[in-house]
Amino acid sequence: MKEPRWVPEQAVIAIHDKLILEHGGCSGLRDPNLLSSSLARPKHLFYYIDSASLFDIAAAYAFSLAKNHPFVDGNKRIALAVIDVFLRLNRYELVAVEEEAVTKINDLV
Repeated sequence: MKEPRWVPEQAVIAIHDKLILEHGGCSGLRDPNLLSSSLARPKHLFYYIDSASLFDIAAAYAFSLAKNHPFVDGNKRIALAVIDVFLRLNRYELVAVEEEAVTKINDLV
């Protein structure tokens, strides 16, 4: 597999800010190092696990963002949004019933 297009850190912060404005909650980055760690995990998977698929990498984004809790609020929301953005950047579309997607993200934490 060729190297995927990654979601940049500044894009994640901008998407988070937009989600907070649209859906409410406290804005702000709780720990920049946890955000960096969350965004490094998918890259680690790509570079060091030969069998990792694009979908494994998308799941790594979601898991690490939801578990690391880098933002004050909205960590599960940003996890789902980043899956969507990552897949779109790599020419896939996330097709899921909203309730099922929310349940899956909530099950991560």
